[in-house]
Amino acid sequence: MTTLRRYFSLWLDLCRISLVQEMMFKVNFLLWIVVEALWFGLQLAFMGVLYRHTDSIGGWSKWEVILLSGCSQFLMQLVSIVFMTNLTNLSELIRTGKLDFFLLLPVNARFLISTRKFEVGNCINALLGLAVMAWALAELRHVPTVAQVCGFVLLCGAGLVVHYALMTMLATMAFWTVRSQGIVWGYYNLFNIARLPDSAFPRGVFKAVFTFALPMLLVSNVPSKLLVGRLESPREMLLLVGMAGLGFALSEWLWRRALRQYTSASS
Repeated sequence: MTTLRRYFSLWLDLCRISLVQEMMFKVNFLLWIVVEALWFGLQLAFMGVLYRHTDSIGGWSKWEVILLSGCSQFLMQLVSIVFMTNLTNLSELIRTGKLDFFLLLPVNARFLISTRKFEVGNCINALLGLAVMAWALAELRHVPTVAQVCGFVLLCGAGLVVHYALMTMLATMAFWTVRSQGIVWGYYNLFNIARLPDSAFPRGVFKAVFTFALPMLLVSNVPSKLLVGRLESPREMLLLVGMAGLGFALSEWLWRRALRQYTSASS
């Protein structure tokens, strides 16, 4: 518990530093929020256009898909808030040798590298995703139970761990390729797949890849299904939680192996 309090206190300090840095450029801070909100609005408008021509997509109604889009937005913004900028910057730390300083500090290097920059602006857009979900639930006239809400929070946490693990493994490729920003950003762009119901995709290689190898279809669909009562069995929940544990273990193994290969830019 002492270690957890220490790291939580360190993370709060990093958040405060990030907030001060963001407030130095207020116009840029506000414009980024507006741009992200407009992009999300366009995604919702696209869903509205689709449902002018059909009553359901993969058995999902209009407001169920809007709730799924809100959940995907929420998770995407959470990833951006904590991990995205930090992991894409790993290759630059390796290339310049600045990673040496992180390895010498008396804290876990992976924790510090993954969380040192807190994207405050994305918090607003994460809340926007939650607001859209609440709006969709109101239109569906569905009130989730306490158990469903708690399960939703836990499954979102598992989804974040899955994203973090996979992005860490992709970013770690920089130890061998020097630059890996494009790989990480490419993964981030695949998030848009999570805005559609998994049942809309036919069985095949594509669905298998994005369910098991790059589980985009799990991280948003499973929490949303639980919230609206579409989850027929706990197998999908167990799969998501299991993949979170397995992914984190694999990312830790790859991180440690990559560090053994690191010789610093000055050696």
